[in-house]
Amino acid sequence: MTAGSLEAKAEFLFRLRSRGIRDLAVLRAMEAVPRDAFVPHRYADLAVRDIALPLPCGQTLSEPSLVARMLEALGVGPGHRVLEVGSGSGYAAAVLARLGGDVLGVERFRTLAQAAKARLSTLGIANASVVWGDGLAVPSGHSPFDRILVHGALDRVPDELAALLAPDGTIVFATSVSDRQQVVRGRRDDAGAWDLVPVAPSRLRPLYDGPSRLL
Repeated sequence: MTAGSLEAKAEFLFRLRSRGIRDLAVLRAMEAVPRDAFVPHRYADLAVRDIALPLPCGQTLSEPSLVARMLEALGVGPGHRVLEVGSGSGYAAAVLARLGGDVLGVERFRTLAQAAKARLSTLGIANASVVWGDGLAVPSGHSPFDRILVHGALDRVPDELAALLAPDGTIVFATSVSDRQQVVRGRRDDAGAWDLVPVAPSRLRPLYDGPSRLL
């Protein structure tokens, strides 16, 4: 939070609770991670508000309530190996780390990936890293992951991500449900079929293949 005051933190948590966020672990993790440290300085004063904020490279940091909904659905706990696709500024990676996950974030824009890595280092977060690359082409040596978080919209669970997810793992991403975009939680049943449960309305951008070569 910009001012770093107890009042600002209380306001931030109140906004999340008023939007139905009840998971205490998620609330505590988001309280502990200063959102203003993950946005351009000119937007720092807006970090306590429940709004999306612009990032470099034409990207956006989602509103805190949507991030919280995604994290609630993901259910990250201590020791979980987490893959985050589309890390942006590194904010969600920091919160995931605070929840106890061992986080590998992948960001297709090198500018964002380098800045996110620097922020995590500055904040002393050792159990999360962000690398520049293609989130759908993570080397197999890093898998399996217990949880996968995708900051983007997909038509379905890509085979590339399915192969990285542990058999009893969870993936969270956005997709079209009844002609409306929704964040969904995906898990495989005993037959290997995907069970997708709607979590919250969203307006995330489609996930693009490959790293950006220009930014």
